[in-house]
Amino acid sequence: MSILINKDTKLIVQGITGKEGAFHTKQMVTYGTQISAGVTPGKGGQKDVNNIPIFNTVAEAITETGVNSSVIFVPPSFAADACMEAINAGINLLVCITEGIPTMDMVPLKKALDNSHTRMIGPNCPGIITPGECKIGIMPGFIHQKGKIGIVSRSGTLTYEAIWQTSQIGLGQTTSVGIGGDPVHGMSFIDCLNLFLKDEETEGILMIGEIGGTAEEAAAKFIESSSIKKPISAFIAGVSAPKGKRMGHAGAIVSGNKGTAQSKIDALSYAGVYIAPSPAKMGDTMLKAMQELNR
Repeated sequence: MSILINKDTKLIVQGITGKEGAFHTKQMVTYGTQISAGVTPGKGGQKDVNNIPIFNTVAEAITETGVNSSVIFVPPSFAADACMEAINAGINLLVCITEGIPTMDMVPLKKALDNSHTRMIGPNCPGIITPGECKIGIMPGFIHQKGKIGIVSRSGTLTYEAIWQTSQIGLGQTTSVGIGGDPVHGMSFIDCLNLFLKDEETEGILMIGEIGGTAEEAAAKFIESSSIKKPISAFIAGVSAPKGKRMGHAGAIVSGNKGTAQSKIDALSYAGVYIAPSPAKMGDTMLKAMQELNR
């Protein structure tokens, strides 16, 4: 099992003819992802270099190919509209890679998401991979290894590091999800934790948080109250961030005592989560949690 995507996932690439869309489409096809259609308004009826049919709208692509997921490689000014089109067309899973979408564009999009059945990952995220089956987004495929750890992260590069480490020590991954670091976004830690806890093949969960917001504190409360218990480890980025400074992602805004690295570490520790002391120890901490809690 895995969460959200598998070998049967059929994908649309919105923005397939752009530079980023074309490059990453090739990477996803090479990995083995079933890309059934591309969407670029005004270029319907053409095919891309991978012989993938291009449609003018998402609705046309769904009708003609039966796709169930979409990935967004559309410039920031138009990305929210592209997401809205996919939601209105009834896409099940939407992955928005685009960075720099204005927050005010995301507010009505978030409301539309809440009133639909669409699950959205991102924006400003690296995407999602179920190893050996399906890759949606920009994560490097070669570092993944099929296994038993579910990974969910607000970071980009640290996600890759966690994946590499869990692969190197033989734990591997069921699915890796980069949820993105923007203040207004789709799926949360809790959404992914809930899916991983219910997934029979996921034996442990590794989450990567960072300063700003209260998503990690909310996740800690969810973990504490969950009736399903699994080994969970976490790394929180930003311990050494100067007080009162805004760091990194748009979502990394600290307000008073909320949103600090320490408040997140304290909340997660209280919920029984094993905390990695540095990025270099994420894999080892996950292994320790697995060994100690599965005795």
